[in-house]
Amino acid sequence: MEHLVKRTKRKRQRRERAHLRVRRKVRGSQERPRLAVFKSLRYVYAQLIDDDRGVTLISASSLEADLRGKLGKSTGTKGAARLVGETLGERAKASGVEQVVFDRGGYVYHGKVREVAEGARSAGLSF
Repeated sequence: MEHLVKRTKRKRQRRERAHLRVRRKVRGSQERPRLAVFKSLRYVYAQLIDDDRGVTLISASSLEADLRGKLGKSTGTKGAARLVGETLGERAKASGVEQVVFDRGGYVYHGKVREVAEGARSAGLSF
C-alpha cells in the first residue's frame, strides 16, 4: 500500500513541476487570457485567467448544476471535458474573448485535456 502512496505523490510532483515549466512561458492578458485546465478524478475544470491583474475572467466545470444535468453521472469523462470546453468557449465568445493561450496544467495533451481544447475550438476560440 505504501508504494501506491509514493507513486501517487511522485506523479503529482511531476505534474506540478511540468506546470511550473509551462507557466514560465505561458502568460495570459486581458486581450488574450490563459485557458487553464485542471482535472480531478471526478470533475474537469477550465478557466480563463488574466495574469496581469490576477483575475479569473470566465470559468466552467463539470461540477456546475446545468452541466451535470446534461452529463448525468459521467462528470469526469472525455465527453464531460468536451462539454466543459464548449461551455467555456461559448461564455468567452459572449463576453468578447476570441483569442486565448492554452495552459495544459502540466498534464499531457491527451484525453480530457485535449477534449477541453477541442471543445473550446469548436465553440470559436482560437489558440
